[in-house]
Amino acid sequence: MRARYGVPLGIAAAGAAGLLYSAGFEARSFRLRRVTVPVLPPGMRPLRVLQVSDIHMVSGQHKKQRWLRSLAGLRPDFVLNTGDNLSDPEGVPEVLDALGPLMEFPGAYVFGSNDYYGPKLRNPARYLLEKVQGKHGLNGNAPVSGAIHNPWEPMRDGFDAAGWLNLTNVRGTLKIDGCEIELTGLDDPHIKRDRYARVAGGPSSSADFSMGVVHAPYLRTLDAFTADGYPLILAGHTHGGQLRIPYYGALVTNCDLDTDRAQGLSTHTEADTGQTAFLHVSAGCGTNRYTPVRFACPPEATLLTLVEGR
Repeated sequence: MRARYGVPLGIAAAGAAGLLYSAGFEARSFRLRRVTVPVLPPGMRPLRVLQVSDIHMVSGQHKKQRWLRSLAGLRPDFVLNTGDNLSDPEGVPEVLDALGPLMEFPGAYVFGSNDYYGPKLRNPARYLLEKVQGKHGLNGNAPVSGAIHNPWEPMRDGFDAAGWLNLTNVRGTLKIDGCEIELTGLDDPHIKRDRYARVAGGPSSSADFSMGVVHAPYLRTLDAFTADGYPLILAGHTHGGQLRIPYYGALVTNCDLDTDRAQGLSTHTEADTGQTAFLHVSAGCGTNRYTPVRFACPPEATLLTLVEGR
């Protein structure tokens, strides 16, 4: 019996242990990642930017809420929220409460598909097979007939009331110690709500520094920002792959971005112009409520220190 059943039972036990670790520990093991980006023009003082993304709040996630509130102790120059705050229609009050201390700082936001629409239960095994552009993977869903409407409007109103800039296919400007920081944002390309034509034209000549902000880092948006001369683009959406293989990396990105850039700082070059921009993709700090697992990809927020370019 030992020879006949030992191997399958061992595999099952290892799988159960991995699931327990990825759901019970790593998905709740919140981290702060620090990144330095040499992107500012000469003579400009460093800027400390806190990026939060893919919170996917589910009502009752108290540890996540406490951790998000604690990030205010970093005292960033400004905060950028790159979307997918919800994974529960009841989660809006808890998102606003958790982000309340951060909303004491200047900030801006874009929304992702999961802010607008609630998740649906799907077979998680499909995640590993969905590498094609437009497939939805483990971390979200596009709107379909009968989709759950999330109450994103009160969340928007809360952010706006705190003075955060709504970057839904518009430009906005923050004043930081006399410097004019231009933020050009897009609505979520994952559900085809991006309208780059409304913000095209590149950085304003009056701005001291300009950057692009979008939830999902689809190549069409990265190309547009880069060709227009934006030196830095911030995005989320990928969850860093969510399930990563040690020493290999992400298997999918949930969009058409290559897996090598699923998380962290990289560069993006637009082929026609040869222009290059820095790209930072946050792995986010949450998961879809129906697939609450992470492996080799702990939940995160990122403190980016922008310094003079080399």
